[in-house]
Amino acid sequence: MTDPLADPSAFLLRLVLQLPALLVAVTVHELAHALVADRLGDPTARALGRLTLNPLPHIDPLGALAFVLAGFGWAKPVPVNANNFRNPLRDMTWVAAAGPIANFLAAFAALVLFVALKPSGILPEAASRALSYIYTFNLVLGIFNLIPLPPLDGGHFLPYLLPRRLAGALRGFERYGMLILLVLVFTGIVQRILGPVFVWASQVMITLARMIV
Repeated sequence: MTDPLADPSAFLLRLVLQLPALLVAVTVHELAHALVADRLGDPTARALGRLTLNPLPHIDPLGALAFVLAGFGWAKPVPVNANNFRNPLRDMTWVAAAGPIANFLAAFAALVLFVALKPSGILPEAASRALSYIYTFNLVLGIFNLIPLPPLDGGHFLPYLLPRRLAGALRGFERYGMLILLVLVFTGIVQRILGPVFVWASQVMITLARMIV
């Protein structure tokens, strides 16, 4: 991260380019949850104004701060009422998984644009960095949300895929989930665990993007 005292202009430029990328990642993630829930029969998100491309209703201030400072963060969860679903177990799994999947797709789209346009020289440096941030933030947010810990998506859809006893034990962490998550993020444990996952996923995406372009 750029030292704001050592080079204020570079710090401000990075912030100006990173903020829109973060808003894109957050909006894509939460809108995917809202859309899938709405399509499966739950209008709660629509009624509360969360079925929108406006990033403001989706931002969690603490999660955004964690993302900027530590590289990992979260958005404001989309409210879902599983009682509105025909098959609550199956449908909640799809709703929870929709966010990370949408982030992975957005990351891949940004990467394909970057790989296609960068060699031609027609892509301005600012646009190139913006695409890079959109790719990175979406990939990081998607991977981060697979952690099997409430309030993250992995903590919501994993219980539906586990045996009942293990699922019950995982739900027992829900009341302490945010505290545990903050400790993991700000102590650097999450970065050390998920860093190799990010490198592997990035290598796979880059290989696929080059095959397409």
